[in-house]
Amino acid sequence: MRRRPVTWRRRGWTRFSTATALVLTTLLATLLAGARVRAQQPSEYELKAAFLFSFAKFIDWPADSFSSQQAPFAICVIGKDPFGRSLDELLPGRSIGGRPVMIERVKDTLNARHCQIVFISTSESRNLAEILDGLHGTNALTVGESEHFAESGGAIQFAVEENHVRFLINPDAGERAGLKLSSKLLALAKIVHDAPSRKN
Repeated sequence: MRRRPVTWRRRGWTRFSTATALVLTTLLATLLAGARVRAQQPSEYELKAAFLFSFAKFIDWPADSFSSQQAPFAICVIGKDPFGRSLDELLPGRSIGGRPVMIERVKDTLNARHCQIVFISTSESRNLAEILDGLHGTNALTVGESEHFAESGGAIQFAVEENHVRFLINPDAGERAGLKLSSKLLALAKIVHDAPSRKN
């Protein structure tokens, strides 16, 4: 069964910065140009793959989070990969901060500790706390789409409402990872914080 296409709209849970929304929209449009050749609208996971790349444009990683000056910018997936071919088709050949983007599928947190962005699949929902603890001390931006992902300590959570992809950001998680999230990106998201159970 073909996935239902999903679009992104600039009106949502919070007030939008027009300039930032325009930049993000331009980035998404550029990445999804090929997808639109194949279909009228990009699929949900083509859009989410483009978002992963776009998020990085609004976040600063510490220089020492990379093993060397030549190290690539690694986007990793833990668990069952829901993206299909979207990551491999949209992101190769792209660069972030002058570093080539590399896509990796990893089995555990030990192999993900070098990654700049770690997408944690819903297949790993039961292991979420263990995975987040395993990434403690790294500069990994954790992204997921399982329910309560951000409140449970993940940095960015995708949510689909009325066939539109939106996202929630937990700035507490970004701070723990030593990442500087642009206020412009925060202005485009619904802000949540660690649940009391995460803080205790």
